[in-house]
Amino acid sequence: MAKAITRTDFNFPGQRSVYRGKVRDVYNIEDKHLLMVVSDRISAFDVVLPEGIPYKGQVLNQIAAMFLEMVSDIVPTWNIASPDPNVTVGVRCETYPVEMIVRGYLTGSSWRLYKSGGREICGIPLPEGMREHQRFEKPLITPTTKAEHGMHDQDISAAEIISSGLVSETEYRMLEDYSMKLFLRGSDIAARQGLILVDTKYEFGKRDGKIYLIDEIHTPDSSRYFYADGYEERFAKGQQQRQLSKEFVREWLMANGFQGRSGEKVPEMTPEFVEEISERYIELYEKITGRKFVKADTEDPLRRIERNVIGCLADLK
Repeated sequence: MAKAITRTDFNFPGQRSVYRGKVRDVYNIEDKHLLMVVSDRISAFDVVLPEGIPYKGQVLNQIAAMFLEMVSDIVPTWNIASPDPNVTVGVRCETYPVEMIVRGYLTGSSWRLYKSGGREICGIPLPEGMREHQRFEKPLITPTTKAEHGMHDQDISAAEIISSGLVSETEYRMLEDYSMKLFLRGSDIAARQGLILVDTKYEFGKRDGKIYLIDEIHTPDSSRYFYADGYEERFAKGQQQRQLSKEFVREWLMANGFQGRSGEKVPEMTPEFVEEISERYIELYEKITGRKFVKADTEDPLRRIERNVIGCLADLK
């Protein structure tokens, strides 16, 4: 099996600091640029699972790079270059403390809330009589707070964001507008590939008074996709949808007694299951991009990354 990148510990020229998230290791270069290394770590229920998934980071980085280029007419994007299959370099921004979740369908956590009796999400009322995987009349924007390390993101309403001063009303309305336009663009692109963009998240930052779209977009870690073919028939019969997302990992964990709650132990991830996850990520890459996935050299991926990045940083000076 290919080597998975589960940890990086680089010391790049001009490096000021490094932040290690659940999946991404983000290097601050001279307080001007961010260098984002997308690892092969995988998280679910806000827990990093014990095994890395070969090629997952490459999939995420290359999908995000493609989409960031395809939406740059909607909002300025943070990325400048992708010098390595697992790396994106871009401008360093001050991150907004909320994530913008856009939902087109009653699926996943929103369905679990609804099934338990909840009829409101982030201050938005939900009608009675809805069914799992049903399309909303119009997409919902359901923001969350950005959690500190080891904590869960929390749903929050637009009114609470504005009243608490997390984001000014003017800027928050801009984030809403950008998010809806990005979701509609992503939905159109997905439809051309025979997919439905079900839900996704966007993150934004600000630099020199300008709002930027940051981080990843429309990847299987940040988004959920259904196959369009058969959606209506499956929905009519109350069947589960064919989907390309990380949800099947969450479902496997729940079936094995883990939802990230205190005292629960992550079940063993067999090599066969790890390979299945890797194949799912590659499948999504090829389906959403319409391109053949070319596996990067994984014999010594850390050395490969370091070599490619140093050349890129020299060009940025």
